[in-house]
Amino acid sequence: MKSLISPKGLLALLTLSGLALTALALEAGYPSKPLKMIVPYEPGGGVDIMGRLLARHLSNTMGQSIFIDNKPGGGGVVGTQALVSSPADGYTLILASTSPIVVAPFLVKKLTYNPLKDLQAVSLIANNPAILLVEPNSPFNTLAQIIAKAKSEPGQLTFSSSGIGGTGHLSAQLLKLLADVDLRHIAYKGTGPATMALMSSQVDLSFTDLLAGMKFAKNGQLKAIAVTSAERLPLLPQVPTMAETVPGYVAGVWYGVFVPNKTSPEIVNALNLAITKTLKSPEMINTLGQDGVTPLGGSPESFKKFIVEETERWGSVIRKTHVESD
Repeated sequence: MKSLISPKGLLALLTLSGLALTALALEAGYPSKPLKMIVPYEPGGGVDIMGRLLARHLSNTMGQSIFIDNKPGGGGVVGTQALVSSPADGYTLILASTSPIVVAPFLVKKLTYNPLKDLQAVSLIANNPAILLVEPNSPFNTLAQIIAKAKSEPGQLTFSSSGIGGTGHLSAQLLKLLADVDLRHIAYKGTGPATMALMSSQVDLSFTDLLAGMKFAKNGQLKAIAVTSAERLPLLPQVPTMAETVPGYVAGVWYGVFVPNKTSPEIVNALNLAITKTLKSPEMINTLGQDGVTPLGGSPESFKKFIVEETERWGSVIRKTHVESD
């Protein structure tokens, strides 16, 4: 039987249903107490910066305080496991990133959670590209020079990262795959130590996420060689993209909010709508814009589909470059 509801009518019906579910959650008094947002990394890195920014503005939207709980370890795995073990009542959420959600299943042999089964996707927050940085006195001024050096001396150039499977590590692995070069990885415990290693000449280069690396590129403490976004960034218009030298190269880290899988649809929907409203606020847009980051948002369903696609993409890179955990 042909449906009597037009596509627009169906969309409106689904929207009203979502609002109704949210209304039920709010009528039940949610949220009636402060919330906790787990950040599965050390303070000072890109995920921590984004988590604190989101918590501050989201608390205004929801009318409740949101406390940050840093739980670093295992490339985000420790904090993510803490979320899975938390009550599914909507009062504990996590701002997670690429590594513990789509990378860990390929690298952690005894991972105690399944991202697609044990976590409920709430909303994508933003996609944060990385910057390829070298120290100011480095002889490298272009990506082509780095590639040429890596080809002439395989395995001699070193790069730092916040850990295996992190943004910096995978960005370099993608370069190794697409440019067919050999770079030597030196992992550190966090973005801060990895950046300091570059500044103190312990390594030759480093990929650092935009939120954490922008200030060093703009104040001259480090030299920006390229950005991993698809297009040049308005805040660094003179810095070329990786793809201008290596066609097809696009990388970065995304941030998203999750809750335990058994959280009720009403609460998930209420959180999603609150986050959507927060991401559309001028304050959030302006603050992120200052660092070249654009807020994204979207439904839980679209976020889950995105995670599946990202898992396939980075899983392929990991397999082809033979990345293994320590």
